[in-house]
Amino acid sequence: MAVATLASETDFDGWRKAARAFREAGVSPAEARFVVGGAGQGGLFDAPAAAPAGDAAPFAVPRAFVETAQAVVLHRSNDRFDLLYRLLWRLKDEPELMRVVSDRDVADALDRAKNVSRASHKMKAFVRFRQVEDAAGEAWVAWFEPAHRVLETTAPFFARRFATMRWSILTPDGSAHWDGAALDFGPPATRDMAPAEDEMEEFWRTYYASTFNPARLKTQAMRAEMPKRYWKNLPEAALIPELVARSAVRTEAMVAAPAPEPNRRLDKTLSRLARDASFDEGFVPSSLKELDAAVQACRRCPLWRDATQGVCGEGPRKARLMIVGEQPGDQEDLAGRPFVGPAGRVLDAALDEAGIDRDDVFVTNAVKHFKHEPQGKRRLHRTPNAGEVSACRWWLDAERRLVKPKVILAMGATAGLGVLGRKPAVTKERGRPTPLSDGAAALLTVHPSYLLRIPDPAAKAAERARFVADLEQARSLL
Repeated sequence: MAVATLASETDFDGWRKAARAFREAGVSPAEARFVVGGAGQGGLFDAPAAAPAGDAAPFAVPRAFVETAQAVVLHRSNDRFDLLYRLLWRLKDEPELMRVVSDRDVADALDRAKNVSRASHKMKAFVRFRQVEDAAGEAWVAWFEPAHRVLETTAPFFARRFATMRWSILTPDGSAHWDGAALDFGPPATRDMAPAEDEMEEFWRTYYASTFNPARLKTQAMRAEMPKRYWKNLPEAALIPELVARSAVRTEAMVAAPAPEPNRRLDKTLSRLARDASFDEGFVPSSLKELDAAVQACRRCPLWRDATQGVCGEGPRKARLMIVGEQPGDQEDLAGRPFVGPAGRVLDAALDEAGIDRDDVFVTNAVKHFKHEPQGKRRLHRTPNAGEVSACRWWLDAERRLVKPKVILAMGATAGLGVLGRKPAVTKERGRPTPLSDGAAALLTVHPSYLLRIPDPAAKAAERARFVADLEQARSLL
């Protein structure tokens, strides 16, 4: 039996050095043993094994194994070092082993790494600091019992998150201390070394109780996200049993309560702003601010139902250049501003290269609501149809009336439809000025998102150069 003594329960470097020596010496997994601690260890092996002929050549392991091993070492299982050595032993003859997720050892290692990651996440979520006073003044101390040994890997998060306060996190595995400048680690601690309560506890419990919504209670999901093992150190956890027990009664009372009477003045205002009319009759916005408010109540097409908000144009009231895109994207829908996502960053860089200050440009979209379809947690873009563009053209025309640009750059076929009233052939009409009825000139170009989708670097660079040239042409027409 070959035995390697490690410095600590999380001594990854020590395990890696010993495991590599074992493997190069031909020590099989059944003959290898890893132990933690033990003063006076004379050497790496208690009983070194002779290396078989031709088996001493070193070999490289994939990064996926190293990253997985670094996490698994933090797992509390007693056989974690043995599991990792079995994988290392096999990797020499099976270099693609970490890709075989159906393999028992690989699946076991990945599952333990996932549990370690989850323990780190729970530590970030459920550490509760309590205020104390010491010789240096105000400080904050927390007691936490992580499911796995994740203190040293998770502590830097708290150093970044609470950089301006002095704090300590005490755990049965060790302690972390931040003095506002440096992060230090100390010995294990016990629960009685941390404060039991401070004056903020009651405020925290009041806040938690006031935000508890019995109508949305899902006990199983709550316990999955907030395991009961952490409840004893959470001030709000003492309220959970009572809140859960009273949830059914509170839900029934909420359902039985009469609906509040709507604000009649607001309802009247929204009805006025949402009326379906043209420029020549009914509601006509007199300012961009009024137009933005009216778009929030627009019901001309169904897109408003799934969008967070309507997104109007942004820029100077008398901008000489107006740039029109297709529709808001995911980030624009959340922020309520046009071109703040990836395509917006491409546009900003191209404008700068073309010598155009974005602050001098009015940027908007042909459609004011984000059209998308859900895929898991993501919202995937969908192209607006002609009916939706036509319904929203009323708002684009209103922006044109208020801004009165000299040049309108339409980016993409959808924007061209909103500006010209017909769907243009962008590749054929690109770069060709088209006079409009209000005296402005329209130019067509591609949408910045098109540049993001080009996989070939050379082709992407060429198309970006053409896009910048289109912006320069628009500038020359001002």
